[in-house]
Amino acid sequence: MALFLSREEIWDRSFAGLSRENEAPYWSGNLFCAIVFIICKPFFRYRVDGRENLRLFYKKQGVVVIANHASFLDPVFMVLAGRLKQWIRLMGRDNLFNTFGGFGGQVLSRLGAFPVKRDSADMTAIKRASRMLKNCEAVGVFPEGTRRGKTDRPVELHSGAAFIARMGKAPLLPATIRNAEKVKEKGKFFRFPKVTIEFGTPVVLSDFDFLPKDERLDACTWYAMRECFALSYQCKADEVNMNELYTTTKDYSEVFEQNPIPRRSTAEYIASLDNGTSSKEVSEKDR
Repeated sequence: MALFLSREEIWDRSFAGLSRENEAPYWSGNLFCAIVFIICKPFFRYRVDGRENLRLFYKKQGVVVIANHASFLDPVFMVLAGRLKQWIRLMGRDNLFNTFGGFGGQVLSRLGAFPVKRDSADMTAIKRASRMLKNCEAVGVFPEGTRRGKTDRPVELHSGAAFIARMGKAPLLPATIRNAEKVKEKGKFFRFPKVTIEFGTPVVLSDFDFLPKDERLDACTWYAMRECFALSYQCKADEVNMNELYTTTKDYSEVFEQNPIPRRSTAEYIASLDNGTSSKEVSEKDR
């Protein structure tokens, strides 16, 4: 029975993807989402901007949703932003799935999440995410790996999300969760700020083919995360100081200033799929 599925069984099932075979049980995930919604909507008055940029991918193509990570509530709001129509299948560190004697892992799994081993090339998680993308599902990744400001160590930028997108033949979709970090700041009482989740427009990996192969994934991740922070700060992407945000990461500002990446709306990108136009052809047309 679906009620007694193990976490491992759920990880490899479909969550409202293109294939209707081997679908995961939704009732418990929907119940958890409903409870969290009832709590979060009145307290945080959250809203979702640019949701159509996510919705247009529904059963058309997989997409890797990425965002900057500043609050423990970021995953909660990201999942809520996809409901009721879509599940954003979050990739989370593996130790989270062993909390509360495994019950926490059951809850996370029934919300579509699946584990990844930190600080390693976890090919099991990467292949699992790739299958989800090929099934037209949305995979959620926080490329920073941990919450900004959680430790004194500089935040590093990991290119795993771009690698997963390449494996699953999917674009990256920048997003941000604004003000969630203000819920509980160090040394301050718990607060209830108004939270906004915003989705940007797709970043296509083939647009970075002009770069050396060994730099493409890093540069694509850097560019897409700059888009995330532009959404967060509500400014232009070239106004984001990436050197300040990532002190140990190569800066690609000059590269993209000399080689502008074409911008396209989600509707234009999806239309290119419907018309059978490759993303590379769309890129050349937009230049």
